[in-house]
Amino acid sequence: MKMPLKVKRRLERLLTWVACFSLMAVAGEVAASTSLGTMASSITSSFTSVAKLITAGSYLAGLGFSIGAIMKFKQHKDNPTQIQIGTPIALVFIAAALLFLPSILGVAGQTMFGTSGSVAGPSGTIFGS
Repeated sequence: MKMPLKVKRRLERLLTWVACFSLMAVAGEVAASTSLGTMASSITSSFTSVAKLITAGSYLAGLGFSIGAIMKFKQHKDNPTQIQIGTPIALVFIAAALLFLPSILGVAGQTMFGTSGSVAGPSGTIFGS
């Protein structure tokens, strides 16, 4: 179903205004910082939040995939001709990979860089300690 032309134009104008106000807010934050160093440090301080968000998302997605795998195993048990066994097995492997992703990244950091493999984020936030 197509949108009427008036509604489409109004939506475009609304999105343009939202983009302009967002750009003004970002420009205000940049102008509020007194130097390039303070702006860089404020950006760097947000990286720890991003690292925690990725870790939490990985755990939640892993739990979701594990529940989905259990449900697929049940569906395969009830009707083996419709649900192939490879589907729940693949979901189990995906769930395991997502659940162990933070640990794997710590070990990979230790392997590649040799020191501080359990440190995540730019400020040295240690997860699990």
